[in-house]
Amino acid sequence: MSNPSTSKLKLRLTPAAEKAARSGHPWVYAERIKEQNRSGELGELAVVYDKNNKFLGLGLFDPDSPIRLRMLHAGSPQTVNEEWWQARLQAALTRRVGLGGSETTGLRLISGENDGWPGMVVDRFDRTLVLKLYSGVWLPRFDEVVNRLQAATPPERIVLRLSRNIQALAREQCNLQDGQIVFGEPLSGKVVFLENGLRFESDVLRGQKTGFFLDQRENRQRVGQLAAGKTVLNAFSFSGGFSLYAARGGATSVTDLDISAHALDAANRNFALNESVPAVAQCQHHRVQADAFQWLSSTRDHFDLVILDPPSLAKRESERQGAITAYESLAASGIRLLDKNGILVAASCSAHVTPQEFFGAVLRAAQMSRRPFTEMDRTGHAPDHPVTFPEAMYLKCIYLRFT
Repeated sequence: MSNPSTSKLKLRLTPAAEKAARSGHPWVYAERIKEQNRSGELGELAVVYDKNNKFLGLGLFDPDSPIRLRMLHAGSPQTVNEEWWQARLQAALTRRVGLGGSETTGLRLISGENDGWPGMVVDRFDRTLVLKLYSGVWLPRFDEVVNRLQAATPPERIVLRLSRNIQALAREQCNLQDGQIVFGEPLSGKVVFLENGLRFESDVLRGQKTGFFLDQRENRQRVGQLAAGKTVLNAFSFSGGFSLYAARGGATSVTDLDISAHALDAANRNFALNESVPAVAQCQHHRVQADAFQWLSSTRDHFDLVILDPPSLAKRESERQGAITAYESLAASGIRLLDKNGILVAASCSAHVTPQEFFGAVLRAAQMSRRPFTEMDRTGHAPDHPVTFPEAMYLKCIYLRFT
């Protein structure tokens, strides 16, 4: 890729964008750039000045993205050099001190904008790091990023995952492929890691996101604490994380419900990885391959604990209202399946649906059921998935007990 011009790329923003950037919001959209001294190049460091021509902040420029600038810093002037980048990486790692340990070797190390690395996520699965890029701004700096991760961690290997929107660009300009091992030992299969003492596999080369959803760790732990002596349904079960915790927690049976045979097979393998745990071995593990919406609305089965953790139902703002309606319908179906003193665990990972909207949908379904219920808890993001701006707030979960 060509080197940026030696003259600094200087930007001025609309008043609203200036206010947002000053308050720490990490995105500047193209239409909110009021002035620009020259055309910028992908990944170039751009300096933002305020209306009084004073330094406001700096960020990484993307000439082809609606998010034209991804802010790295706002406030006093900064010298961005190798020491600056290393300090920023170390700050993210330091925030995770105490979150892992010998019983948990799966952890998010960098959570994008929330850790000051916009458009970049790094997950650790045992000795394997998965670097996922959601923005092309990191492509010109790719080797630097890999070298820093290698030096700071250090890993056995680093796997690159690329968002679909930048895969062609990465291939054409940098010869990089999704699922490529960019440092370290080859990998022929899955990576096995620990989460609160349970063993899980992660398909880091081809799986969704970085291969496993680490963000539900605390909710999985809570389900395990609630599961003793219960029959459990895990709807949208994916690779069976909630089910395995429930089994270890003493559930008499768990049923995985998912439309994907591949996901159900992964759940079976995760159970096999933990067959030495007595409670897991004793728990009856069932699988149902079906559309969860249809199955939940038609089955006559009943359970003591129902978990509803669907994939995002609103990937864009235009889908928000439909998602709220779907969450209410799902909750109603789940409640219908609960026996006396049953527990509903309902989660959402749709960023376009606010916590208030999601909790409201579930509570409406609970009220419409005409069954007495108590709210046990509401949870949000895991400690290694911090939230620093509104658009990043996607995960929410509510626990209700029905009598």
